[in-house]
Amino acid sequence: MKYRPTSIATGLLLVLIAAAALYWLLLPQPILVETADVVTTTFQDTIEEDGRTRVRDRYMVSAPLSGRVQRLMLKAGDVVHTGQKLATITPPVSPLLDSRVRQELEAQVGAAEAGVEEAEALHEQAKVLLAQASADLERTKQLAQRNVAASAQLEREEALFQSAGRQADAAERRSHAATHILEQARAALQSVGNPDPGEGFPVLSPIEGRVLRVEQQSESVVSMAAPLVELGDPGDLEVAADVLTTDAARIREGDKVTVARWGGPSDLQGVVRRVEPSGFTKISALGVEEQRVWVIIDIVSPRQTWTSLGDGYRVEVNIEIDQIDKATVVPMGALFRRGDAWNVFVVDGGLAHLREIRVASLSARVAAVAQGVHPGEIVVVYPPASLAEGSKVKLQ
Repeated sequence: MKYRPTSIATGLLLVLIAAAALYWLLLPQPILVETADVVTTTFQDTIEEDGRTRVRDRYMVSAPLSGRVQRLMLKAGDVVHTGQKLATITPPVSPLLDSRVRQELEAQVGAAEAGVEEAEALHEQAKVLLAQASADLERTKQLAQRNVAASAQLEREEALFQSAGRQADAAERRSHAATHILEQARAALQSVGNPDPGEGFPVLSPIEGRVLRVEQQSESVVSMAAPLVELGDPGDLEVAADVLTTDAARIREGDKVTVARWGGPSDLQGVVRRVEPSGFTKISALGVEEQRVWVIIDIVSPRQTWTSLGDGYRVEVNIEIDQIDKATVVPMGALFRRGDAWNVFVVDGGLAHLREIRVASLSARVAAVAQGVHPGEIVVVYPPASLAEGSKVKLQ
């Protein structure tokens, strides 16, 4: 049987194609990876948590004596002034209770006098802290002019000075309110000593502010110290955020804060005023017990930029605890542990090369690298388990 030359050539061609296909299949295929550039930028380590705004000083106006309170015409949000009449109480005529009521009112006067002394002492302390913050700011400005102090230190001192100023203003308002409460208690004591059944006792506002909540709306008989109206100044807000105790240990008073997602067109600037010393247990959404602590933040942005922000609003706070200028930054997703060291995969010439690095600082999203990679290089983000030294890669 004779074979035609064309049949032989066709068979050889098919064999060659099959061999080439088999060789191609046996060759290691490039691994599809996601990459990112190593860049030089300012590194910021921040703690991100949810927070809520609240009025710094709230005043619960209560009934100074027992009696019938008339219907309150105030509504939440109404503006009140110092000395404005909030309610009227008609004291009952009860000679059998005069002695007991007098003793209670005398005790209230004594407590109010102690409150005035405490408020005045806190006001003096706030003025001393404000003077100290002013001196520190002036000293830092002089050092910054001679290029001795860093700009970050100057910003920190400016934020602390603004916070100290707001603290002094709040302490002054508390002192005025304590004085007014003392006058109210003395007036209540005097009205019991000289009862007049036809005359009502006025309950006056201790501050300039707004009505936050009306506790007793309708006319009713109330007992002494029954809550009537809650007052506050919505223009003097602070932010309270609960953070993990492991994060709170790194937060210092004066750290810069960015208040975001509050509903306005731009973020607000704040400063940490206090990290409370006592923590509490909170159950997370996953049912895990967490130890948390409250961090109190002052808003230092101009008031006109957040006039629409009110009491009890949800916000997002980013607390800056570390900053490195001109740092070599890579995404956190590119780092992985091998032994006790951090490593990354660097892409060069279509191949992935394993490289050990030394990390200067870590944040939730990026890492500042002190040694191991250089700006302009390309690293693999979220490297797959199949990736190894010398593997061929294909960029997404």
